[in-house]
Amino acid sequence: MRLRPEIVALPAYKQGKPAAADAFKLSSNENPFPPHPAVLAAIRDLDINRYPDASALAVRERLAARHGVTTDEVVVGAGSVSVLSQLISAAAGAGDEVVHAWRSFEAYPGLITVAGAVGVRVPLTEDARHDLPAMRDAITDRSRVLIICSPNNPTGTVVGAQEFAELMAAVPPSLLVVLDEAYAEFVRDSSAVDGAALLRRYPNLVVLRTFSKAYGLAGLRVGYGIGPVPILDAARSAAIPLSVTEAAQRAVLAALEVEDELLANVGVLAARCARVQEALREQGWAVPVSQGNFVWLPTGDGTSRIAEALGAAGLVVRAFPPEGIRVSIGEEESVATLLRICGEVVRTL
Repeated sequence: MRLRPEIVALPAYKQGKPAAADAFKLSSNENPFPPHPAVLAAIRDLDINRYPDASALAVRERLAARHGVTTDEVVVGAGSVSVLSQLISAAAGAGDEVVHAWRSFEAYPGLITVAGAVGVRVPLTEDARHDLPAMRDAITDRSRVLIICSPNNPTGTVVGAQEFAELMAAVPPSLLVVLDEAYAEFVRDSSAVDGAALLRRYPNLVVLRTFSKAYGLAGLRVGYGIGPVPILDAARSAAIPLSVTEAAQRAVLAALEVEDELLANVGVLAARCARVQEALREQGWAVPVSQGNFVWLPTGDGTSRIAEALGAAGLVVRAFPPEGIRVSIGEEESVATLLRICGEVVRTL
C-alpha cells in the first residue's frame, strides 16, 4: 500500500488524558460547569435517522445578526479547528507555506502537513507571546496562510490590538490571515485584539471562534469562522459534508438564549484563573499572563516528572516535554491540590 510518507510519519493528534472518577481532568481546557438544562432540553428529542442541515443556516443567521454580517460571511464547522483545516486546505497546497507561532496549538502542524503544505514555526518571545515582527519577517513569496492564536494555546498570552493592526498593515493583502480566538470570551485585557471589532476591515482576515470552551459544548464539536465570502466559499468547498450535527446546531441556538448565565460562569473561571496565576507567582513560578481558561507552567526538563507528581495527586494535566505543562482551570476543589503540588516542586526546578 502506497501512503504519503509525511502522513505516515505524522504523529496523530492526542487529546488530553481522561481522568479517573476520583481525579480532576485538567488536560483539555474543558468548561467544568455542567451542561445548561436549556441545552439538554434542546437536544433531548432528535430524529437521528435524518441528516442535519448541511449549511447550519439557523446558526449562521443568529451569528450573522450578532456580528453585523451576512449569513454568507459565516461558516460553521465541527469545531473551530475543522474550519481552520478547511481554510488551510483551500489556501495552501504542495510546497506552499503556513506561518504560525510555536509553541502554539498542537493541531496546527498536523493540519498543515495533511494539506500538503510546509509549516513555518516562529518561536515565541521569552515571555511566551507571539513574536509578530519575526512572524512578519518569516513571510515569503511561498507563504499562503498566517495563523495568529490569541489567547495562545498553551501559554494563554494575547496579541495586542495595536500590534495586530501593525502586522496587518505590513503583510501582503494576498496572504490569508486567520485569527484563532477559541478562548476570546475569557479575555479580560482591554488592550487585546478583538476579532469581532475587525470584521470587514480586512479583505484577507478570517476570525475563528468556538462554542466548545465558554459555552460548554466541547462534546458536540461546533465552531465557526467569520470573514469575506470568497474565502469562506472556498472553505465550504473543502469541508466534509454534513459534519455539523443537528444536536450541535440545536445546542448552539439554545446556548445563545441563555448566554448571560453561561458567560457568568466564564467570569468565575476567569477570576479563578487570575487567582491561581497570582498564587503561582508568589510561589516563585515564572508563569506568563494567561487570558484563557488555563495556565502554563514552564517546567523545562522537569516536565514529565512534575506531570507525574500532579497526576499522582489526582490532577490530570497536559504535558509538553521538555517545555512545560498546561493546566486547565477546572473545579474549585482542584485548586488547593494544584497549588500544594506546585509549591512543592517549584523548588526543584
